Amino acid sequence: MFVAASTNCFRELALEDCIEKLVDLQFSSIEMSIDENGNHVRPSEVVADFEKSLNRCIATRRMNVAGYNLVINAEGAEYLSIFSECCKLAKATRVVSLTVQSGEHGTPFNEEVERFKSMVKIAETCGVRVGMRSQTGHLSADPDTVSVICGHVKGLGLSLDPSHYIFKQDRELNYEKLLEYVQTVYLRDSTKDQLQVRIGQGIIDYGKLINLLRKQGYERALVVDIGRQPDIDHLGEIRKLRLLLESLLIG
Repeated sequence: MFVAASTNCFRELALEDCIEKLVDLQFSSIEMSIDENGNHVRPSEVVADFEKSLNRCIATRRMNVAGYNLVINAEGAEYLSIFSECCKLAKATRVVSLTVQSGEHGTPFNEEVERFKSMVKIAETCGVRVGMRSQTGHLSADPDTVSVICGHVKGLGLSLDPSHYIFKQDRELNYEKLLEYVQTVYLRDSTKDQLQVRIGQGIIDYGKLINLLRKQGYERALVVDIGRQPDIDHLGEIRKLRLLLESLLIG
């Protein structure tokens, strides 16, 4: 396992400025956001000018790109067409892991299974793995649903965000049965009332999670994903979590 940072830590900045911040914070690996609603690379830009997007994605000041987090504002065939171009980008930049959103609550289960089957089939032609991200308000917010979808879609993984199994839940949901599917892990500290709190003020048990992942043979990224909050030392919180995770990996 290794520690990386999401470029969403500085989603308000241009990609180049974000990378500079993460270099200064002494990260050596990043997960890059390819988000239609963001300020970094957008999926529509990948489609419109592949070479320009490729050049931006490789200009990382020698930091390793552990994965891409995709947010595509489209549906049906258009979604899959854009997703296909993003898979080609991943192949060209030697990135293996793509994180995508699952459907929102109310999305028909069979429809979601077929969508993920189509994505996995496209991704496999580029040597890429797809992981659905744990997300409040989406089908992936329920561990039982995630387990059934991953069981139906061979090759589909989970981009685990433990915060979303705590935040707005009546009780902390048990996601241990999902660890066999995990291909990316996103971390911050959280409570059931707040998705993000200062490190140490929430209930995320980083040590326990890392030990469980070790038992599964997990060797990929622990992604620091801390957004800016008013009156909180943003850089300090990111640095604190990096140092904490690195100490746990050594111990």
